[in-house]
Amino acid sequence: MEYFKNISYLISHIYLMLFIYLFVAHRYSKRTTAAVCFSAGMILTLTDCLKLNILPESDLCYLIVTIVQILITQSTVILISENRDSKALFLGLSASNYVISGSILAAVLHIYTGNDALALAGSFLTHLIILVLLYYKMKDLYFKWYGKEYMKNWWELCLIPVFFYCGFSFLAFFPHTLYENPDNIPGTIFFIITMFVSYVVVLRYVESESNRAGIYWKNVLFESYIKGLENHSHLVEQAETNLRILRHDMRHYSSMIDSLLTQGKYEEIRKLTAYINKVTDENKVPKYSNNMIVNSIICETMDWAHSLDISVNLDASIPRELPVSEYELAAVIANLFENAFICVKDFKKEKKYINAKVHCAQDHLLIQMENEYENEIFFDPLTGLPKSRQGKNHGVGMQSISAFSDKIGGNIGCYCENGMFHIMLFAKF
Repeated sequence: MEYFKNISYLISHIYLMLFIYLFVAHRYSKRTTAAVCFSAGMILTLTDCLKLNILPESDLCYLIVTIVQILITQSTVILISENRDSKALFLGLSASNYVISGSILAAVLHIYTGNDALALAGSFLTHLIILVLLYYKMKDLYFKWYGKEYMKNWWELCLIPVFFYCGFSFLAFFPHTLYENPDNIPGTIFFIITMFVSYVVVLRYVESESNRAGIYWKNVLFESYIKGLENHSHLVEQAETNLRILRHDMRHYSSMIDSLLTQGKYEEIRKLTAYINKVTDENKVPKYSNNMIVNSIICETMDWAHSLDISVNLDASIPRELPVSEYELAAVIANLFENAFICVKDFKKEKKYINAKVHCAQDHLLIQMENEYENEIFFDPLTGLPKSRQGKNHGVGMQSISAFSDKIGGNIGCYCENGMFHIMLFAKF
């Protein structure tokens, strides 16, 4: 019986550390993270010897060792996690629940069969099935939400796995185990089912919050489109008004030119024609794209750059009809320019420039931008994209760019070289 408990607990700790290793966004290298998880698993196994073999009859020892093991497990998660926050804690607490549910099912199998080998095999298989299902069904979703700041109440969500863990402990392990009180088995199994159902509800809640936040940001985006179109419309109206005045005055300019020709004052004629050309150029509406939506956003962006005294070298080739959403493409362009503006706006004049290329055709999309940088740029180890230095509620623009790239099946690459930051988005349709 004792060796069964030792091996059963060992299996649980192995799967617990595997779960943590696979689901936590690593702060360190894979080798270092694996070493930390292995060390934590060894400590958990050694402390098991104290409560299972040395002082098996002491309830106080069992309680203290269990509390210490909980602290070790959650400290391991926080230590290796890229973001040491409530999301990491939620994952660590959930990992303990999934593992403890596998241990309980193994104990139930042992109670009903009385066969150690069969129960241990069942324990191994149960843990494996749970881990595989969670890995393929939840990992991508978790990492998708992990990098976003839509959810503000992960601390409250942490209460869910805490209460489930306490419930499992009191039902199946302390102060009486399922071996001593098998009448608790049906209730314990029902409690396990309740836990999984509750997690489904939680995930749907998180998803709905993400969708709600996504709708909010889309509304903000459309507001910026409307503002850009209003500015664009204002420019067109102003240009039309000025050109009407110019057309009205052209007969006067013609008379002046005829008079100057008669007098042979050719230099004055050159000055007059230069003035007319200047007025015409000033009222020309900038056209960077044949697509009205994209052009309006780029015009607004160029005005912003001018107000910041930033030089923009733009190579744009954007048709009227686009193979992607014109609103989403405009948002990506605006976000990339905004990030670059933030980076260079405080530089000296010779460094305040941005080189940009936006080429879109029916078979591909290419966006390249580069600018100088001075402060260190931090990259997300999961996405390889720059992370905001301003903490929470920032970096949404880069998330939007990444989501757009994923949607169109594109690739994003960025790197720093010789004091220049480069980012490129490419998609082939």
